[in-house]
Amino acid sequence: MDFALDERAREFRERARVFLEEHVMPAEPVLDEQLAASPHEWGVRPIVRELQAEARAQGLWNLFLPGENGAGLTNLQYAPVAEVTGWSPRLAPAAFNCAAPDTGNMEVLNDFGTPEQKDRWLDPLLRAEIRSSFCMTEPDTASSDATNIATRIRRDGDDCIVTGRKWWSTGAMNPDAAIFIVMGKTDPEAERHRQQSMILVPRDSPGVRIVRPLSVFGYDDRDHGGHAEIAFDEVRVPAINLIGDEGSGFAIAQARLGPGRIHHCMRALGMGERTLALVRERANERHTFGRTLAEQGVVREWAAESRIQLEALRLLVLKTAWLMDTVGNRRAMTEIQAIKIAVPRAVQTIVDRAIQVFGAAGVSADTPLAELYAGIRSLRIADGPDEVHLSSLGRAELRV
Repeated sequence: MDFALDERAREFRERARVFLEEHVMPAEPVLDEQLAASPHEWGVRPIVRELQAEARAQGLWNLFLPGENGAGLTNLQYAPVAEVTGWSPRLAPAAFNCAAPDTGNMEVLNDFGTPEQKDRWLDPLLRAEIRSSFCMTEPDTASSDATNIATRIRRDGDDCIVTGRKWWSTGAMNPDAAIFIVMGKTDPEAERHRQQSMILVPRDSPGVRIVRPLSVFGYDDRDHGGHAEIAFDEVRVPAINLIGDEGSGFAIAQARLGPGRIHHCMRALGMGERTLALVRERANERHTFGRTLAEQGVVREWAAESRIQLEALRLLVLKTAWLMDTVGNRRAMTEIQAIKIAVPRAVQTIVDRAIQVFGAAGVSADTPLAELYAGIRSLRIADGPDEVHLSSLGRAELRV
């Protein structure tokens, strides 16, 4: 295994880093101002559109997607670029059109969609003309086990009728989220992993009702489109909106979530690096008990522990990306599960230590730490909670 970045990866990482420093970081206070000026509005703010136009002009666009529809980067090449975007999780992924849930939805359409589905939905998503939402998690079932899903998709002639309730549907509060990918049961009597299907439901379909927005530790992600609870009340859509074959929904979900999990971990490393940079600055300028914080033993230990964790986990993420490129997502599942457990837990600890270093300022809105903490803590639940991945990983480890 050789994790040295090749020339293409180094080039894109450097271009992304320069874009971050010259365009994205200065735009963070502008985004705050625009959010304050329209506090009740959901969706993309003008500054994001400006960043997207500039990023697209520079060729920093759809970097997550391999093949002709993306930049053609492998997972290993994309890893350092995604880490750069983690320094500004509110702005950088969206600026490069590499933000969830659109990334996963574009991958689903790219890999499993029909030519007609790609023309209608994938192409405008690739151009960031519309947004999307992924509707899988449900309020009344334990959604960590996707086979529990209760939403029904039943055939009625040339149509399908969707009935059920979803929540934590990311991006759905954004009025530009024109299409929802909904997972539901088409055949409750089929084999356990063949009961589910995925279907494309346009936002404006009769019977689609946004019940309420949801917040994460008080943060509503209003600039991205937030998270919503959605009711599907006898929603009728053409059966040609089914993605793949009936009964393939579970397999498609697993194919979608694998890359999504590693993308989250790549960005989380960037969140950890920004946190450590903030600690470095704070520790060298803040004095207590006659010394700077950087001279306090416990702060030095925290900084050392954080560096060790970031370096070790970066190697594991790179190994996982390399395996996904060389042997495929399925055979890399053990490593995907390992990083999904280890990276968010470690970065949560790193951010928590930083909050201690900053004291009261750390829990305020004067630094990005509180919002970073909310984001990384929720990642230990999103795309499967730690406990599910630990159980699966442990079962594989003990198999004889």
